[in-house]
Amino acid sequence: MKKYNFTVEEENENKRIDLYLAEEFQDMSRSHIQELIKRGKAFVNGKTVKSNYKLKAEEIVEFEIPDNEELEIEPENIPLDIVYEDKDIVVVNKAQGMVVHPAPGNYTGTLVNALLHHCKDLSGINGVLRPGIVHRIDKDTSGILVVAKNDVAHKNLAYQLKEHSMNRIYKALVEGVIKEDAGTIDKPLKRHPVERIKIGVFKDGRNAVTHYKTIERYKNNTLVECKLETGRTHQIRVHMAHILHPLVGDPVYGYKKQRFNLNGQMLHAQKLGFIHPTKGNYIEFESELPPYFKKIISILKNELK
Repeated sequence: MKKYNFTVEEENENKRIDLYLAEEFQDMSRSHIQELIKRGKAFVNGKTVKSNYKLKAEEIVEFEIPDNEELEIEPENIPLDIVYEDKDIVVVNKAQGMVVHPAPGNYTGTLVNALLHHCKDLSGINGVLRPGIVHRIDKDTSGILVVAKNDVAHKNLAYQLKEHSMNRIYKALVEGVIKEDAGTIDKPLKRHPVERIKIGVFKDGRNAVTHYKTIERYKNNTLVECKLETGRTHQIRVHMAHILHPLVGDPVYGYKKQRFNLNGQMLHAQKLGFIHPTKGNYIEFESELPPYFKKIISILKNELK
């Protein structure tokens, strides 16, 4: 028997625990998960719950899986672009195409597998599937993220995320020419009730705010800078699609016919700033646009000549 524990993020507040666990363990059927919950294998803050229990943000969920279904996350010698590291944190420049943490059906080749090989100590707050992971960026989004090497650092960084005090700035290439020089998208988001891989704008969703600024206009596209006030799943991708300027290359929210042969949305986590969790000083890290991103921008610039 092995236990997996998770800290409930704001976006999952009021979600039934069986649905929550079904999304975390996608190779297990919901009925199987409900059976394990019925057998007393699911706990919230140390107490057993029923399948219809609705979660609250920051609650600790524990889930026990029988030995024959245990997940083993192995360290892997995968190259990492380490931007900064000390005894408390690791700041990584993640490549496009790399999944941040393992999940059922995808146990290898992730950032966590690489980190476990690089450094032996990562915070255990989010359990064996997500050790050290304070925040995530999508598989096909590149750029900066911070990982906690101990629980003290993890709790401090998680608090900064909750208070929206982290400075998170992204560069995105979107479809169409945005007329405005700047704007704010304040639209609540939640998971789509039917298309579960999608997040959508819904009145009863979680508060979500994205500030954007136009950097450069091209013939049929716009390069924008997006500053996150909140950090919901797929937030920039959904918000930009909502104002009819989806990200170029986005396989979920973008145009069906794409001009460029891309591996995913053109979104890069360019800048991340926060208060160091133990030293108390503000630190900020920046990452250049990856080569494939620069190449597309170069093509678009040449079209303006």
